[in-house]
Amino acid sequence: MSEPAVLVDRDGHVVTVTLNRPDKRNAFNAEVLCRLCDAWDLIDGDADVRVAILTGAGGNFSAGADLDRLVGALLSGKPTENEFEERIKADFNLIFKGFLKDYVLTKPIIGAVEGYCYAGGTEILQALDIRVVAESAQIAITEVQRGLFPMSGSTVRLPRQIPYTLAMEMLLVGEPITARRAYEIGLVGHVVPDGQALTRARELADRIAANGPLAVKGIKQSVIASQCLPEKEAFVKEMEIGMAVMSSEDAREGPKAFLEKRTPDFKGR
Repeated sequence: MSEPAVLVDRDGHVVTVTLNRPDKRNAFNAEVLCRLCDAWDLIDGDADVRVAILTGAGGNFSAGADLDRLVGALLSGKPTENEFEERIKADFNLIFKGFLKDYVLTKPIIGAVEGYCYAGGTEILQALDIRVVAESAQIAITEVQRGLFPMSGSTVRLPRQIPYTLAMEMLLVGEPITARRAYEIGLVGHVVPDGQALTRARELADRIAANGPLAVKGIKQSVIASQCLPEKEAFVKEMEIGMAVMSSEDAREGPKAFLEKRTPDFKGR
């Protein structure tokens, strides 16, 4: 029996989600997207999970959408071939949830990118909180070269994350940029030697997992909630979220452990 197209591995408080179609450079098909949806539900639904990592198998992150089955078949109305295509046919929004377009994880998620990160790969990259890429990785939004539209958020997110003119060049030209260039323009935060992206992502994940889980969730919630608010309204939202964290048991445990010179025992409450 073949392996699933997405692998979910839990180690302590960290869940690693691996795109697992290496023979297709981890292209997104219906199975990948449905299994990603299930992974997001698992991560958000388990209070003991504190941080997630998204990576790809076989030396690539993802070459984008499967142009045959996901774009060609599902959008053209051809008969479905499996249970995953049936799920998406019944609920087309599963595509966008899988890509994290309109679904925001409450836990931080870190990208570990090797090799190709094209089209849908770069679209989901923009939804990740921390991004680690290998030196020889190639990053591109290639939809325009196929006469397609990047439907999973890039025309909205990319100009908000990097300078406008650079975002427009990536969107309208469709040519790849190097990992170093992505770092220079602020699209990614870490460039590491080839083969080391997942190792570095795990180091960051372990650091996050050791922090107060309510504080981590609250910080992400505040950042996301305040993005489109005027500063005055954003401060109100920050205060609301922050006070809930500051009144928790964890907020008492952290300073107590510091004064007692020991590792805090955070409970997430």
